[in-house]
Amino acid sequence: MSILVVTGTSTDVGKTVVTAALASLALQSGRSVAVLKPAQTGVELGEPGDLADIDRLTGGGVTLAELARYPDPLAPDTAARRSGLPMLTMDAVVARARELDATHDLTLIEGAGGVLVRLGVDNFTVRDVAAKLEVPAVLVAAAGLGTLNHCALSVEALKHRGVRCSGLVIGSWPDEPGLAERCNQEDLESVTGVPLLGSMPAGSGGVTPEEFLRLAKKGLDAQIDQFISRDQTDYGVATGSRNQCNDECH
Repeated sequence: MSILVVTGTSTDVGKTVVTAALASLALQSGRSVAVLKPAQTGVELGEPGDLADIDRLTGGGVTLAELARYPDPLAPDTAARRSGLPMLTMDAVVARARELDATHDLTLIEGAGGVLVRLGVDNFTVRDVAAKLEVPAVLVAAAGLGTLNHCALSVEALKHRGVRCSGLVIGSWPDEPGLAERCNQEDLESVTGVPLLGSMPAGSGGVTPEEFLRLAKKGLDAQIDQFISRDQTDYGVATGSRNQCNDECH
């Protein structure tokens, strides 16, 4: 049994797509998978949220759990205050994660926004959840300008609480990457000290489950297979990445 936190450098960087990709790869390898979304914002009750996207992209078979939902597209603690709905507690998140972990080979916890976004009572964050559970995180990043700094800051923030960042994934790789994207792909590992596991192509969230699995296999390094299958106490990831930068980067 293992738990992995999927967080990001910001909002809209592709966390849900990457979470779905990890779930899809794990399912394909014969493992039972749960996805926990502690807080969903910007979605009304009864409307499809991130977990619905994961269910669609994986073709079903994933246990889905959501603990809180707020209608305003804001940080969860802010959205809770504005709506008057109860704030999420870290104890509730940790308890649900442990329940899912007891009955699944892999439990993925998808955060909201970035590493330090406040999720609820006492300003707890997904970093605090990872630290409490003593589990690693995968950091999802954008491809373009600014991502080197955003990734470096996020990795440092995780380290500060003793959370290991086991890998980076670019959540939306453009069809025609420019110089900045190609050089970022080349430099991310050296800037952060964390392996780049791969990327998911732009538009991945709109394809069929079969095509999505193909894209996940193609876009994420072969080391992902080991990554999702190991126990949480052995989350070492081999170095190496799909670097495609040309001489313009140097």
